Amino acid sequence: MESMLNKLKSTVTKVTADMTSAVMGNPVTREFEVGRHIASGGPGMSWRIYNGTKKSTKQEVAVFVFDKKVIDRYQKFEKDQIIDSLKKGVQQLTRLRHPRLLTVQHPLEESRDCLAFCTEPVFASLANVLGQWDNLPSPVPTDIKEYKLYDVETKYGLLQVSEGLSFLHSGVKMVHGNLCAENIILNKSGAWKIMGFDFSISSSNPSDAEPKYVCKEWDPNLSPLCLPNPEYVAPEYILSISCDVASDMYSLGVLIHAVFNEGKPVFKVNKQDIFKSFSRQLDQLSHLSPGVLSQIPEEVRDHVKMLLNVTSNLRPDADQMTKIPFFDDVGAMTLQYFDSLFQRDNLQKSQFYRGLPKVLPKLPKRVVIYRILPALTSEFVNPDMVPFVLPNVLLIAEECTKEEYVRLVLPDLTPVFKQQEPVQILLIFLQKMDLLLTKTPPEDIKNSVLPMVYRAVEAPSTQIQELCLNIIPTFANLIEYPSMKNALIPRIKSACLQTSSLAVRVNSLVCLGKILEYLDKWFVIDEILPFLQQIPSKEPAVLMGILGIYKCTFTHKKLGIPKEHLAGKSLPHLVSLSIDNNLNLNQFNSFMAVIKEMLNRMEAEHKTKLEQLHIMQEQQRSLNITNHMNQSEETKNTPSPATQVRNVSLTLEEKQRLAKEQEQAAKLRSQQPLAPQSVKPATTTPQVTHTLYRPKQPCSSGGTISSTFPAGPTMGGMGTMGISNGFNSPMGFQTGGMGMGMRPAAPGLYGGMATTTSTPNFNALTQNQNQSHPSKPTDMSALDSLFTSSKPKVSMNQMAPKPAPGAIAPSPWLSQFGTGQPSQTAPMQVTPMGMTGVQGGFGMQANPFFNPQNFSQPVASSTMNTGMMKQSASVNNDLKDLFG
Repeated sequence: MESMLNKLKSTVTKVTADMTSAVMGNPVTREFEVGRHIASGGPGMSWRIYNGTKKSTKQEVAVFVFDKKVIDRYQKFEKDQIIDSLKKGVQQLTRLRHPRLLTVQHPLEESRDCLAFCTEPVFASLANVLGQWDNLPSPVPTDIKEYKLYDVETKYGLLQVSEGLSFLHSGVKMVHGNLCAENIILNKSGAWKIMGFDFSISSSNPSDAEPKYVCKEWDPNLSPLCLPNPEYVAPEYILSISCDVASDMYSLGVLIHAVFNEGKPVFKVNKQDIFKSFSRQLDQLSHLSPGVLSQIPEEVRDHVKMLLNVTSNLRPDADQMTKIPFFDDVGAMTLQYFDSLFQRDNLQKSQFYRGLPKVLPKLPKRVVIYRILPALTSEFVNPDMVPFVLPNVLLIAEECTKEEYVRLVLPDLTPVFKQQEPVQILLIFLQKMDLLLTKTPPEDIKNSVLPMVYRAVEAPSTQIQELCLNIIPTFANLIEYPSMKNALIPRIKSACLQTSSLAVRVNSLVCLGKILEYLDKWFVIDEILPFLQQIPSKEPAVLMGILGIYKCTFTHKKLGIPKEHLAGKSLPHLVSLSIDNNLNLNQFNSFMAVIKEMLNRMEAEHKTKLEQLHIMQEQQRSLNITNHMNQSEETKNTPSPATQVRNVSLTLEEKQRLAKEQEQAAKLRSQQPLAPQSVKPATTTPQVTHTLYRPKQPCSSGGTISSTFPAGPTMGGMGTMGISNGFNSPMGFQTGGMGMGMRPAAPGLYGGMATTTSTPNFNALTQNQNQSHPSKPTDMSALDSLFTSSKPKVSMNQMAPKPAPGAIAPSPWLSQFGTGQPSQTAPMQVTPMGMTGVQGGFGMQANPFFNPQNFSQPVASSTMNTGMMKQSASVNNDLKDLFG
């Protein structure tokens, strides 16, 4: 491995040393930077070709170098002959200027070690391309080794050579004298250029109509570098020492043969016995076999055969060759037109560029990139032609790799990005924005591409603004989010608010609506939706655009509008817009459809939220009640309900709520299924007032039951402490604006609970009265004098409840609470009962929190009855004391 590295190092060092020693002392190096060795060409492949750049302008060039060490083996006079021949060729080339001739950038310079001159950038010689690699660097460059000529390149290359010969023969009156593959140079664009005028012959009488050319006799003793290539020389040059323009045409025929036969000439020439070889060649040419030209395309085969004719007068001239059908190829003609563009006016150019997109797909990529693209980009200096050239350049860019685009296309496009006139330039760029954003590096997008888009949005021309706004959604997905959020969206909003053009405003809204999907939800809610309320105009198209943005945001699965925003901002705005007088019926219906959809979703979402919240609250309540009851059961001495309430550090309202919930939950767990029973109507009228005159007896709880006006906090109360059940409506008899409040002494007084008809149950009173006075009806007229009223008096007998026909007897389920001891903490108030005898509603639903089982222990039935009688007597005595 080390030996290989050393060998490679020595090779590189040797090549570098050779180049340095050969070129560094030459005056050319003062103005040009010499690069690497890329090709070879010229007579005998004696010129090494290097790439280079001009130091002052950085212009790319090719540096041709002839190293004098190559001819060290020759005698001095031979060296001088070789040097003079080479100098002549370069000097002649420098004087001639034509598109088909190699262009010299710097004339020949001679130093002690080498000859050097500079030309336009060069790829290689035709001989290199055809496989002749003499004087090339080692290893042979890959691009030369793998280079294959396309048909269009071959056709147009031969056409270029024919045109170059036509110029020499007709314009300059000159015979090239050594036309061969090594003297054809392919420049960087792929064009074929003629060089190697070492053996050129000018007419001796150029002013005359008939030029005359004098050639030298072939001297086999001269160095090969001092003689033309014998394999391309016409027979008459050797055998008869005569030449004219037809001699170059013979060379062209051999060149065509070599191009289609991998660089091989028609005949191999024995350079040691040149005359004998040419004599034999002359006989073969006279009877040329078809196999010799079998590789040449049939459409040009006859013309090549004529070019190789022994009789020089029968050979086609250069001008005739340029017009043969073989060169009537679309690709060749396109390339030819490009080479003559400088002769065309703008109208002709524009027509040609319009049709070019149809031709470009038919051409090889290498031809398009290296031949057509440079010609197109050179037209960017002409602003009037840019709208015609730019579509073709972008079409080529689509076929380029990203590296080729950055290297070959982007440098020429960058100045065009800044052009604002003509307006078609911006339009073309916007239509191809996906291409630009895909292949342009991020830094160039930020510095060149997006600023162009911003300028288009802010352009003074409404036409450009409309076009830009219409095209932006097509490439919005390729724009980076920060650039869109911070630069593009603010400009679109500004254009919408500041423009006086309805079309621009509507297109701004449409553009925003189409790019919503590329934006963040909260950015839309915070920036886009509030912006809609700032739009000043109320034209129907604008209103529908606003509606469209609301609808897109509302329905898009990625975005959506929260119900809070819907209720507070979106719906009020839409509702106010929906009643605008400019809207027609269909537009109004569109507004209402969106509004209803928003309302429905808002209702559904909020209802779902409340239901879930309710379920969570119920679960929490059940858990709290369960925990509270478990704690109560574990306590040995069960505290009173009032004590339980006091032990919890809650507010009074919370304590009331918890107590009611506890009572209701326990009651629901213990209740039996309802079993309605039919009872017979009572036969006697209940004597309600009988118990009012009973002697005052102490109640079972140790207190007294008193009757007073409803203003007192303990009116009708059964104890000094209790939790109000929330129903404080007194039951009384109202006459003349004066009422007397009366509360029942205990739940057991009415059988514990109301009947299923939610009316007071006076069965207990009636039964007690019947038991104590079985036969004597109670006279209630004594109370009539107690009430004065302007209304007709109503006797107490009329106030007694009358059982309705078919009334249902008290349910056993209801009477099961009758044995309970009166609660000391939950006084129950009944609703007012008017003088007409209509009973106020009272029942389980009116007081859902009452359950005497939660607060007292069951006692004997007899005890309950005794307590009721005592309470009734107490009420009667209180009334006596009060009214005398």
